[in-house]
Amino acid sequence: MRRLLSSLLLCLALPAGAQEFTTYKGHGGPIMGLVVTRDGTLASASFDNAVGIWTGQVPRWLEGHDAAVTAIAEGVDGSLITGGDDFAIWHWGDTPRKIGQHKGKVTSLAAAPDGTAIASGSWDGDIILWPLGQGAPVTLPYAGAGVNAVAYSADGAALFATTSKGDLLRYDMETRDTPRPMVRHGFGINRLHVGDGWVAYGAVDGGTRVIDAESSAQIADFTLDRRPILAMTHHAATGQLAIGDGEGHIMMVDTNDWRITRDFRAMRQGPVWALAFSSAGDVIHAGGIDDVIYAWPVALLDTYDPAGGDTRSFLRDANTMSNGERQFMRKCSICHSLEAGPSRKAGPTLHGVFDRPAGALPGYRYSPILEGSDIIWTDTTIDALFDQGPDHYIPGSKMPMQVIAQPQDRADLIAFLRTATNKE
Repeated sequence: MRRLLSSLLLCLALPAGAQEFTTYKGHGGPIMGLVVTRDGTLASASFDNAVGIWTGQVPRWLEGHDAAVTAIAEGVDGSLITGGDDFAIWHWGDTPRKIGQHKGKVTSLAAAPDGTAIASGSWDGDIILWPLGQGAPVTLPYAGAGVNAVAYSADGAALFATTSKGDLLRYDMETRDTPRPMVRHGFGINRLHVGDGWVAYGAVDGGTRVIDAESSAQIADFTLDRRPILAMTHHAATGQLAIGDGEGHIMMVDTNDWRITRDFRAMRQGPVWALAFSSAGDVIHAGGIDDVIYAWPVALLDTYDPAGGDTRSFLRDANTMSNGERQFMRKCSICHSLEAGPSRKAGPTLHGVFDRPAGALPGYRYSPILEGSDIIWTDTTIDALFDQGPDHYIPGSKMPMQVIAQPQDRADLIAFLRTATNKE
């Protein structure tokens, strides 16, 4: 009774429109990144290679990446910058353009406070400063391992970075010399956020800590028995820090007195990969393995059941599927649909795939290697694709690296596809 009364009081305190759980549907793959821009627009990055701009329930799409979009940030001028599994950095200004290329997956982006550059971190170990005006890109001294996250201090004097080796580093942006180690965590640090004099970070082992931005002295430890930490965002005006983990929880921390205010099981299945507060800080948006963005009123988080998990076919009980269908769900279903017609998934539909030339489906933007390919999709070529792996069978294509090692598993997949891709 007490909980119900508290919820009713909170509802009355919330502004209209902030009291409802909301979903944003349209992407064709998991949600990898979220940002709410200064004008209140929600933007999303997805495994389907696209960026969604949500001014309502029907998005506008930004498409240029050749693989999953894994990082998204807003520039000082309000434009969006994205990075992806195609190693590319795109600037979505008045004239959208690719501004640079890493040698590995782009994991994180941060806009310099003075608006002159974008910092990007990559699994190739590089941190690159990309000028948004004149000038050449600048690569900072090597971070020592793959870079998982980058973030500027509010004054732009420092750039912080975290690595897969477990280091939290501080670069002096005046000298741009070898970075100063702030933390040697021992496990990869996935996410960080820089606040007013503090740095929060979350790691593979579930470690969630806050340190002083100058001395690196520990301010708070919010480590719980959940791992890994995969998302982090801060709303400065309300002092809220949101932290998402691999088990589907969102933990809310009050940065004014460093205490946990809410600990919510947000996702029924899988990780929280992306978080973003609304402009007012009264709504938290989250994305993960579902192709749906969820938004909850912060004040009512504890009153909701976990969201999602029931729409993702590859999460079904394996015992309910044949071996061939099971192989498809695990290896193919995130990128490919089986139905005729256009799809928002990262790859083209497999409907009618047999005896179709590779790279020939109208309306899909193939990689150049497939557009000129002489491959015809048959039992033999599909078997070879998964026996050797796409990276060897069609080097240079957008298909992710994966192999089905057992011949019987490949045969069962092909038999399933023979039936499932020819249904009218």
